[in-house]
Amino acid sequence: MTSAAPAPEVSLSADEARRIALRAQGFLGAPDRRGAVQGVLRRLGAVQLDTISVLARSHELIPYARLGSVGRPAVESAYWTPYGTGAPHTFEYWSHAACILPIEEWPHFAFRRRAYRTRPHWHHELKASAYDQVIKQLEAEGPLTATELGGAKNKGEWWDWSESKVAVERALMYGEVVCTERRGWKRVYDLAERAIPDAVLHDDLADAECLRRLVRQAGEALGVGTRADIADYHRIKSEQFDSVVADSGLVPVSVAGWPKQAWADPAALASAPRGRHRTTLLSPFDSLIWERARTERIFGFTHRLEAYVPRPKRIYGYFAMPLLAGGRLHGRVDPAREGSTLVARHASLDSPKAVEPMARALREAASWVDCSDVRVERVSPAELHAPLVSALASV
Repeated sequence: MTSAAPAPEVSLSADEARRIALRAQGFLGAPDRRGAVQGVLRRLGAVQLDTISVLARSHELIPYARLGSVGRPAVESAYWTPYGTGAPHTFEYWSHAACILPIEEWPHFAFRRRAYRTRPHWHHELKASAYDQVIKQLEAEGPLTATELGGAKNKGEWWDWSESKVAVERALMYGEVVCTERRGWKRVYDLAERAIPDAVLHDDLADAECLRRLVRQAGEALGVGTRADIADYHRIKSEQFDSVVADSGLVPVSVAGWPKQAWADPAALASAPRGRHRTTLLSPFDSLIWERARTERIFGFTHRLEAYVPRPKRIYGYFAMPLLAGGRLHGRVDPAREGSTLVARHASLDSPKAVEPMARALREAASWVDCSDVRVERVSPAELHAPLVSALASV
């Protein structure tokens, strides 16, 4: 049962809420280049992982969207610490989805590890001996991939995991095993007791303390959000949010045009968001646009990843990336790479004003992935095709 919403302490216009959200996510104001990729991760609290790679994988696109042409090797080294090269500053776990998380947040996911131990997320059958064997092998041999543990799959469909893969993924969910790095996109597993720094390697925090921290962190990362927005950030339940929000430090606010109660980071309310707006292409898995209802509410923009939609039913393209410019979403482009050419398979522009920002965003993205040319195949509306090609020639 939902508790009664508190009286709002602050009233915000829709424009103020939009600008607060942009600043909180790192798109308004000068980027923190001293913090670099790790600074982006700490600010966001979670960076989603996904197997799709078009321009680059999504976890690379997240810092790029905020910092510009940050070197891709620097992105990888900021996320993963190969065995023997130092204490890790991140770990992979289930947050909004499979995410990279700052290492200091390990204690705050104890509530989820406990829940998984009670009821595993995946329901594969698994013998206790298979689980014990994986733990013993990691203990004896050090960090290993699923292949090195005995193979990731059986001979069936892609989800037909081998016993050793099921066991090591279950151990990761329980917190007994951690992913220390990626090799060719394969997880490298190690025992948490060996990989996680002693200072944070514990499950001592009660569920309420974990949830309080994650609600506060999500509110800080979003700047302002509804109950659904904030709970969705780390995929906590609505009733869990209700149980801790009053003690989270977030401030109840009302936002013009938002039909539901919202909460804001008090630091975000302390000063008006000002500074330079970033012009960039966004990964569909970017936390600025994770939640479709929030994206529609803040930007008046409907976004849907169509990678899993049958090709004939796609409207915008396989991996359409929204265009952010001037603090608003102005369209999207479905990109591809052919050798040294970035291909805009389908650019969808909301108005002629989006032509120049799209051209700049495409040129910057091409440079970042070492493409020397940009080719435009299709533009909607069609009359903006020639202006976009012309703008690309002049930026």
